[in-house]
Amino acid sequence: MSDARPPAECDLVVVGGGILGGAVARELLARRPGARLAVLEAEPRIGAHQTGRSSGVIHSGIYYEPGSLKARLCVEGSRALYEYCDAKGIPYDRSGKLIVAVEDGELGRLDELERRGIANSVVGLRRLGGDEIAAIEPHARGVAALHSPGTGVVDFVAVASAYSEDVAAAGGTLHLGTSVRRARPIGDRLAIEHSHGTTVARQAVFCAGLWSDRLAVACGAPADPRIVPFRGGYLKLGPAEAVLIRANVYPVPDPDLPFLGAHLTRNFAGDVLIGPSALMAPARDAYDLRRIRRRDLGETLRWPGTWKMMAHHWRAGLIEMRNAASPTSFVAEAARMVPALKNAKALPGPAGIRAQALGRDGKLVDDFVIHRTDHAIHVRNAPSPAATSSLALAGLIVDGLEAT
Repeated sequence: MSDARPPAECDLVVVGGGILGGAVARELLARRPGARLAVLEAEPRIGAHQTGRSSGVIHSGIYYEPGSLKARLCVEGSRALYEYCDAKGIPYDRSGKLIVAVEDGELGRLDELERRGIANSVVGLRRLGGDEIAAIEPHARGVAALHSPGTGVVDFVAVASAYSEDVAAAGGTLHLGTSVRRARPIGDRLAIEHSHGTTVARQAVFCAGLWSDRLAVACGAPADPRIVPFRGGYLKLGPAEAVLIRANVYPVPDPDLPFLGAHLTRNFAGDVLIGPSALMAPARDAYDLRRIRRRDLGETLRWPGTWKMMAHHWRAGLIEMRNAASPTSFVAEAARMVPALKNAKALPGPAGIRAQALGRDGKLVDDFVIHRTDHAIHVRNAPSPAATSSLALAGLIVDGLEAT
C-alpha cells in the first residue's frame, strides 16, 4: 500500500480500491505481467464503503434469474472465493442459509427460488418440510424452507486487503487518498484527473461504486442508469437472543418489493444482525442519516426514475421507514421466522449504503451493468453479490477491456 503521489504515466489504472477494484487489478497483472498499473482509491483505507459495510455473506446464487450475469458469476465467484481464501489462509465460515416460508401463500415463491437455484447449479440446495427446519435452525418455524449449505460468511475487507497484496507483489501500486475527478481521452490514451494531479494511462477500469455513474458520464457514457443510494441499517441482537440463531435465516422475498426484507445473519465476527432496512439516502455516504449532501440529494430528486420508482413502491417505502424508525417493528418482522424473538431487544447495528442503479423508467437495475468508453471500462451497477462474485466478475471485466 502507498500514500505516495500516483505516477504521471502508466499502462493501466484501476479507479477504486474496494474488493472489486482489487480483484480487477490482480486479474490485469496476472494477464499482463510487467505492466505498470496504479490503483487510485479516494479513501485513506481499503473497504471504507460497500466492501467493509456489508453483512459479509458469501452468496450461493439462489435468487438470480437463470442466464443473468449475477446467476453465472455468483456461482462461479463463490467457488473461486472459497478456493482463494483457502489458498491465502483467510478464515471463513461456510455456515449455510435457510430461506423460510412462514405460510402457505409463500410456497409458490419458494418453488420459484428452488427452480432458480437448481437452474443455477447451486451446490447442495435442498427443500425441507416444516418438520425438518428445526434440525438446521432449532428456533426457526415455517411450512417449508430451502437450505443452502454453501452459503458462508467472511471478512470482505480481509479479502480485499489480500487482493491488494497480490497487486503489490505483481508490481502494481495502490494510492490511497486519491480522489478521481474526471477522465478525458488524449489521442490513444486517457488522462485521469485526480486530487494529486493527472495520470495518463493506456487503459482504465472504473470500479467507483457509489460514484460510478458520475465518472462514467464524465467519460462520455450515457446518463442512464443513475446511482440512487439506499441506506441499509442493521440491528444487532444481544447475547441472550443471539444464541437462538445458528447461521443465516432469510424470508421468502416478495417479487413486488425491491429488496429481500429483514433477515437474520450471523456474521463472521459472531454478531447476529437483523436487516438491513432500505431507505433512500440524502447523501452517497449517509451512514448517519443526518448527513445531507445537496449535490447527491439533488441528483436523486432530479432523476425521472426516482419519482416513477416511488410511485410504484410507495407502500414498501412506508414499511422501510417504519422499520428504520422502530426497532420493535423490525424485530417483529424477523420473529415471523423465529417466534422466540418476539419480545427480543435489539441494539443499533452497522449501516451501509447500497450503490443501486436506477433506470430512467423507474426500475431498479437487477443485473450487473458494464459500459465502455474510449480506452475504459465502467462498472455501472455492482451491488450484492458483487463481493461474492469479485474474482469471476473481474475476469469478465478484463475480457471486456481486452476487446476494446
